[in-house]
Amino acid sequence: MTTTPSAPPATGEQKREYLFKVLVIGELATGKTALVKRYVHNFFSEHYRATIGVDFALKIVKYDDDTVIRLQLWDIAGQERFGNMTRVYYKEAVGCFIVFDVTRGSTFEAVTKWKADLDNKVQLPDGNPVPCVLLANKCDLVKEGLVNDASQMDEFCREKGFAKWFETSAKENINIEASARFLISEIMEHTEQLQPRVPGQATRNNTITVVDKQSKKEQSGRKCCGGASGDSQDT
Repeated sequence: MTTTPSAPPATGEQKREYLFKVLVIGELATGKTALVKRYVHNFFSEHYRATIGVDFALKIVKYDDDTVIRLQLWDIAGQERFGNMTRVYYKEAVGCFIVFDVTRGSTFEAVTKWKADLDNKVQLPDGNPVPCVLLANKCDLVKEGLVNDASQMDEFCREKGFAKWFETSAKENINIEASARFLISEIMEHTEQLQPRVPGQATRNNTITVVDKQSKKEQSGRKCCGGASGDSQDT
């Protein structure tokens, strides 16, 4: 697999800031919302309401000494693949997690359809597919099907175009930081396609933005507009 790229050196007090839109998709009740809540807020609950449409969350990540990444996570309802709104939701995304529930084989069977839907509706600015990581969620529970064979899962990911797969658990906080860090490293390989913008200036034509900050005064604040709703039966 690829390794995390080193960022170009910054001069003086210059800092680089990126905003990455990342999708979190998969079947209903696979644990998407629980994963997002654990990653962003280090919080877990046994009870979430099913996501309606899409929820948002923002995670600020210090990638290295000179680079800050604002990860905008779009938690998309499991039933949305059957609607017409996914093209709108997917627009300008630069990374994706596809989540399935290791205790329900039907959610794994749907992974291929979610990946095809993603690849059909969004690409990177350079024309390449959006980097996508497969999450075998609820790994703290009894597993069912292919996920019990790591070599077959590796082969499945190669065939379907996934960058990598991870077993995850929001309940036990397993591999969530690791999978996110890996996806960020995959996205960073395409940063040469990013366009700089003036700090604080809104952008509509590219959700991925980069800011060269001369001083702390130039930093613009961003707030997460996350909701409280989420997938049911998430772990």
